[in-house]
Amino acid sequence: MVFNLITYYLGFMLMILGLMMMMFSFKFYFGAVVYFVEWEIISLNSSSIIMTFIFDWMSLGFMGLVMFISSMVMFYSTYYMEGDKHFVRFIMLVFMFVLSMMLMILSPNLISILLGWDGLGLVSYCLVIYYQNIKSANAGMITILSNRVGDVAILISIAWLMNFGSWNFFYLQMVYKDNVGLMLMVCVFMAAMTKSAQIPFSAWLPAAMAAPTPVSALVHSSTLVTAGVYLLIRFNYMIGFNMFLFYIGCFTMFMSGLGANYENDLKKIIALSTLSQLGLMVMTLSLGMVEFSFFHLMTHAMFKSLLFLCAGCYIHSMGDTQDIRHMGSLMISCPITSFFFICSSMALCGVPFLSGFYSKDLILEMFFMKSMNTIMFFIIFLATLFTLTYSVRLMYFIFFNNMGVRALLNLGETLGMTYPMGGLMFLSMYGGCFMGAKLFPSVYVFLPFFVKTSLLIMIVMMFMLMFWMLNIKTIQLNNYTNMIIKYAGSMWFLPMLSTMLLMPILSLGLKLIKYMDQGWLEYMGGQGVILYFSNSASIIDYSNFLNIKYYLFIFFVMIFMLFMYF
Repeated sequence: MVFNLITYYLGFMLMILGLMMMMFSFKFYFGAVVYFVEWEIISLNSSSIIMTFIFDWMSLGFMGLVMFISSMVMFYSTYYMEGDKHFVRFIMLVFMFVLSMMLMILSPNLISILLGWDGLGLVSYCLVIYYQNIKSANAGMITILSNRVGDVAILISIAWLMNFGSWNFFYLQMVYKDNVGLMLMVCVFMAAMTKSAQIPFSAWLPAAMAAPTPVSALVHSSTLVTAGVYLLIRFNYMIGFNMFLFYIGCFTMFMSGLGANYENDLKKIIALSTLSQLGLMVMTLSLGMVEFSFFHLMTHAMFKSLLFLCAGCYIHSMGDTQDIRHMGSLMISCPITSFFFICSSMALCGVPFLSGFYSKDLILEMFFMKSMNTIMFFIIFLATLFTLTYSVRLMYFIFFNNMGVRALLNLGETLGMTYPMGGLMFLSMYGGCFMGAKLFPSVYVFLPFFVKTSLLIMIVMMFMLMFWMLNIKTIQLNNYTNMIIKYAGSMWFLPMLSTMLLMPILSLGLKLIKYMDQGWLEYMGGQGVILYFSNSASIIDYSNFLNIKYYLFIFFVMIFMLFMYF
């Protein structure tokens, strides 16, 4: 009962606050209101430490959505983590995670952003290693080391901003647009790329799936991975039109979409689809379409959190297995979850009139109307169509794979888990439509004939490729094709490269600890000094024992010395 109380108390509190924030977001948007709240923490002589918060429609809307999704995850966790030994600790970690995200969203100051940024990194490490085994430890290590690169970039940005007399980047980016701000822009790009897992820092995001599923729903929908994109949205005045970010976003989209088609782990497929959408957001930002990128950030959070919660139900239902080849006929055992899963997958694919359609379609249409490189056009085209192929492949394995009697097994679907999924389902269906109508008015789109015809041809080709991939087990492949498939399905060997680069550093650290910290430094330093002083002090202690003969001897020595002196 205590477990229910803590999740429901925090969940209802976050839900009410989230709905209030969303309401204020619309009010601030229509009234064109922006509030800066400054809180002077301490003032010493002429120096002041001031905490600044920004309240505008973007920060309030994103914060409201994060709070609402967090509340649904809290309700869901009550039943998903039922019986866990450290349940209260888990809930407190999730709550600390949400608080760190709040601090990051509301800060226009790089120092207070660093507090939220580091909080996200450290708490995410604690959550990834929650199930204490070798896989979780390795995943947690690559997660925190990748994120530390971004933390260092933020620290360098803070040091560089000392040149300008303020850490409040919100004003500075409007003043310094030339080469003066180039160093700052490079550091911000590095920080955002690590946190949002863009190439070459993409390996940690699928590895972080070692965390419990409710954490995955929160981390990979609206909090940790979107922090980098949100930071770039705040720095949009310095970015403008940036080709470097454009190529990074496009290739991240392509690489993750291709890898998801060959992956067999249910949670990793959804994680790679998150990576693909993050690439789309970064690509949109690089073209100067800041509001559209933020729109997709919001709609993606709605349906992606629902996808992860459905995946948690499926994993429970199939006896804690995540391999999609061991699943099948789940619409029999989990009908409600299956309905939610199909709708959220359709929203991810951009099926008309679901929330993903309003943001994703708008972004692609705006891109296709611009003057563009033909090669990049086809890469983006393929990366978008990969979303369709891996979603259909996933549904094929989950719903149409014949599992015989095992299909009747149901361990996971309870009302306590379907209610929060229903709340997110409502957002996935109507959230994008509402935001598209109120916040992002539609524009007239005119696409050339070449784009329209290429779309039809590519969709037919993708379906043919998809059926070939589903029957890949029955086809005899030569070694060359096997190598290509292995390369495409391994995220271009990024996980291997990431760990290979880190291993020498970690082994060097192990040797330093073994031979220096626990070896010579102990002997020459702390322990050695203590041993020397204790031995020295023991010599003095020899003269401090109570003996009448000793005192009489000292007395006579002193008398003798006095006689000699006089």
